[in-house]
Amino acid sequence: MYKIQNLNKIDEKGLQLFPADQYEINSEFTEPDGIILRSFKMHDMELPSSLKAVARAGAGVNNIPIEKCTEKGIVVFNTPGANANGVKELVIAGLMLTSRDIAGGIEWCKTLKGKGSEIATIVEAGKKNYAGHEVKGKTLAVIGLGAIGVLVANAAQAIGMDVIGYDPYMSVKAALKLSRNVKVAPSIESLLADTDYVTINIPQMPDTMGYINKERIAMMKDGVRILNFARGGLVNNADIRKALENGKVAKYITDFPDAEVLEMPNVIAVPHLGASTEESETNCAIMAVEQMHEYLEDGNITNSVNFPAAQMERHEGARILIANRNIPNMVSQITSVLASADVNIAGMLNRNHSDIAYNIIDVNRKEVAIDIIDKLKTIEGVFMVRVLPGK
Repeated sequence: MYKIQNLNKIDEKGLQLFPADQYEINSEFTEPDGIILRSFKMHDMELPSSLKAVARAGAGVNNIPIEKCTEKGIVVFNTPGANANGVKELVIAGLMLTSRDIAGGIEWCKTLKGKGSEIATIVEAGKKNYAGHEVKGKTLAVIGLGAIGVLVANAAQAIGMDVIGYDPYMSVKAALKLSRNVKVAPSIESLLADTDYVTINIPQMPDTMGYINKERIAMMKDGVRILNFARGGLVNNADIRKALENGKVAKYITDFPDAEVLEMPNVIAVPHLGASTEESETNCAIMAVEQMHEYLEDGNITNSVNFPAAQMERHEGARILIANRNIPNMVSQITSVLASADVNIAGMLNRNHSDIAYNIIDVNRKEVAIDIIDKLKTIEGVFMVRVLPGK
């Protein structure tokens, strides 16, 4: 029986995919096999020795101690694309909110309560203070052409915008989904040179912190509007404040308000609503559960942020899962241990991700003796060994 600890409320349509006769789900488990969460911060948690996988029902994983998990052989999953449509729709709304002073107009209308029959006259006289412009024919720069960025680019193009994207790491899958009418810039400099709006849709990592800074803002035209529905740390607060104060940036809309942002002029702050739709939460939960279920039961890995993708059809015998440092001579050492114990390999897959290698090995017996497992664990560079019994 697998034990799953949910550190946040997870959509039931997802949790129900765990077979009830094989899984227990409880937020109070102290020795779970898997953890499923959304925004819970795990950095101060003691990771139990029983833990094999962590699944984030969402794309961002900055709330999970990735390095610590990797050292312990814990596979960390996320759900890229599951909430993409929800975020895309909010980005499109953000374009409208930064173009027309809709938010300001709504707040002004609230002040008219109690003025009775005068309201219509006051509205007609005052609406000029909230005038804006249309997005049709304007240029949008999309930084990051992943699942969300591609949807944003295509949607903006469909409403009449000229769209230019930039992503040096764009996948073939994303490229095939990108509208042929969306231009792709060869560099960040050429992307930002003459755009009216800039939307950032990249993950927050150590090398992307403060991606929008004074140097990149200086590349933009005066009066640019910047949209951040990715992660707060991608924009340097001090630099965006200065640009807002001097008018270089006309508007900044962010889904990640903090104490500094809320004190800035010409900011529209949204309370982290990007993936806050029923559909997104359901999609993320379903994907997270399916990925964890597949890993715990068969060792297959999809959408891991710290382990390589690895999929192999299951044989009838036992399956050995091994994670090791990606250094020479590891496969031969592993197979030598099995050969010396007269264990025949029915199928084997070896994949690597950065300095991590992951092996799926199916053998010709239903069970693998403890002494063989112990020998595999003693190989220098091996840091995780799991054995799944034969089916």
